[in-house]
Amino acid sequence: MTPSQASAGALLQLIRSGRANTRADLQQATGLSRSTVGQRLDLLNRAGWLRSSTGSSTGGRPSHRIVFDPTHASVLAVDLETRHARAAVLDLAGTILAEHTGPMDVGEGPEVVLDRLADWFPDLIAAAGITPSHVAGIGLSVPGPVDWESGRVIEPPIMPGWDRYPIRERLQKTFAARTGLDGTDVPVLVDNDANLMALAEYQASHRDCASFVLLKVSTGIGAGVVIGDQLYRGIDGGAGDIGHIRLHDRADALCMCGSQGCLAAVASGRAIAKELAALGLDTASGQDVRRLLNEGHPDAVRLAREAGRRVGEVLVTVVTLLNPGVLMIAGELSGVPFLTGVRELVYQRAMPRATANLQVVTSRLGDHAGLIGAAAMVVEHLYSPAGADARLERLDETGTPR
Repeated sequence: MTPSQASAGALLQLIRSGRANTRADLQQATGLSRSTVGQRLDLLNRAGWLRSSTGSSTGGRPSHRIVFDPTHASVLAVDLETRHARAAVLDLAGTILAEHTGPMDVGEGPEVVLDRLADWFPDLIAAAGITPSHVAGIGLSVPGPVDWESGRVIEPPIMPGWDRYPIRERLQKTFAARTGLDGTDVPVLVDNDANLMALAEYQASHRDCASFVLLKVSTGIGAGVVIGDQLYRGIDGGAGDIGHIRLHDRADALCMCGSQGCLAAVASGRAIAKELAALGLDTASGQDVRRLLNEGHPDAVRLAREAGRRVGEVLVTVVTLLNPGVLMIAGELSGVPFLTGVRELVYQRAMPRATANLQVVTSRLGDHAGLIGAAAMVVEHLYSPAGADARLERLDETGTPR
């Protein structure tokens, strides 16, 4: 990093990552003079973003470390599924301060759903022990493809009525109505659920993995990909939508997207629920299938393993193309039967070179991955070098960045 590149936001990035946590380390990493480092740290301190941490040095004297303060603001995160939703207040380190889960039918459309979600916000904020002004941003995870730049869902197969709806603007408006604040001061970011789960799981446990793939199998099927510390979304948010890859031997299976032969039509939670219902069981969704799997129901176990093998056929190509170090299975079907089916096909059919260093694992964050990922998305946006510098430029007289 050259001195010309070492803005206050760049210093903050070094501090947040742990690469430089003393004034001397920051000088060495940036090439800036002691006085310039001091000036930029003063700006970050005025914003309330830093705190000092005292530890022991090798010489026995206390060392003063400069660290990011994750408690100076909070994030509202929402994980929207097809039949229910989770919302939470988290600090900037991803710690959940308050949480609420309730039924939510995504098929009722964006206005109804977003208004109901906003109804949860006041109680969540109060339960977290903060004020609405402490909320720095809102992150929303949705079960459909998202154009990252606009924050709009694009042609979602299982979200009728959501196509290109202005989610950001509506959620800002409803947040303002419920809290009395100017909602335009609170950024709203939206992304696909598998992407955000991948981001959360990667940051929590696999930061040393240069190529990370998460597969979410619930009502639908999707994948999130992290390459070199960054989510890979494709040119317009369509990366990872493997649930709609066509299977030639099941061309008769009708998918929610209107096409036939999609992977999701034969191997998703919805598809297995349909097969179990045909056997006389009360199943309508991936949640019902998970319940039966937890009970060890033999038909559910058999069908989940078969679905894993089906998905494994597609993942052979994914593994060969991306050569990931970790392939994580998440979602309502991510138990032993499905995982076993995936492993059977991937290790059997992929080239040994592609699987020699591959770990096939299950989610560690479980049902909280979407929430934590949605919050992480907001934090990365607000405190990236460019994002931090833009906010610092708007530092008002009270020392609060807007």
